[in-house]
Amino acid sequence: MGPMTRPSLPSISRRQFLRGAGGLTVAAALPGLACQSLDRAVVEPELQISLAQWSLHRAFFGGELDHLDFPRVARREFGLYAVEYVNTFFKDKAQDDAYLGTMRRRAKDEGVRSLLIMVDGEGALGGVEAARAVENHRKWIHAAAALGCHSIRVNAGGQGSKAEVARIAADSLHQLAEMGAPMGISVIVENHGGYSSNGAWLAGVMELANHPGVGTLPDFGNFRISAEEEYDRYRGVRELMPYAKAVSAKSHDFDEQGQERHTDYARMLEIVRASGYQGYIGIEYEGSSLSEFEGVHKTGRLLRSLGVG
Repeated sequence: MGPMTRPSLPSISRRQFLRGAGGLTVAAALPGLACQSLDRAVVEPELQISLAQWSLHRAFFGGELDHLDFPRVARREFGLYAVEYVNTFFKDKAQDDAYLGTMRRRAKDEGVRSLLIMVDGEGALGGVEAARAVENHRKWIHAAAALGCHSIRVNAGGQGSKAEVARIAADSLHQLAEMGAPMGISVIVENHGGYSSNGAWLAGVMELANHPGVGTLPDFGNFRISAEEEYDRYRGVRELMPYAKAVSAKSHDFDEQGQERHTDYARMLEIVRASGYQGYIGIEYEGSSLSEFEGVHKTGRLLRSLGVG
């Protein structure tokens, strides 16, 4: 999805103003750029920040926020220009073209990019009813295309041996990627419990799926395989980054210096950058010691202190 014009709103930050002013300076100095969009004259950072809707799930479930206002909140409250939706908050609207059109217009009006839809509750893509799960996900591919997203995030779960679930999940992902390809929609898998929280296993599924439209969404924190077993998060992210089409910066708690207590963000970002990844890192606050809004702000400040955005 190409650059979007960013409207000048009262809440615009000094950093964003200076970025825009830099574009004006370049355009003035180089007449050949005069007919181009100002955004095209601005060099964007290699890593930018997006907001995962789940960060505010209590506010959405509690009725404090309306789903349609998500892009506005991301833009005006947090100064972020990209969002990641969760299908839970518009579960019955996947095939409602009018509603999806309103969602797209709300994002466009705020100058916000819609990146992906996190899809849950549509069946196990690595299970015995994988065929039904694949069909259940079809509508979300169309919804993602209608919103202008690049991907849907799915789960590669299922019952059975590692090898059996991997084989079925890979086949399901390949099928979904084939559906999404004509619409420019990729299918990406998050480490999200069970086998998928084993980085080596999920990397193997990527190889089995063998499709350019299949990838990963490495999450900094979701590496608990079971109640008794947790995978090394740094190893897991390193194993998943070669396939990454999005990245999730999970956060829970912060110390007095503003560092995340469970994850060394500086170390994680070294891994992300070493992979050559360029794109968005999504804030996903899941803590309970802070308000959701404060948690998102703290995560954003930490990422920016490390050169993201």
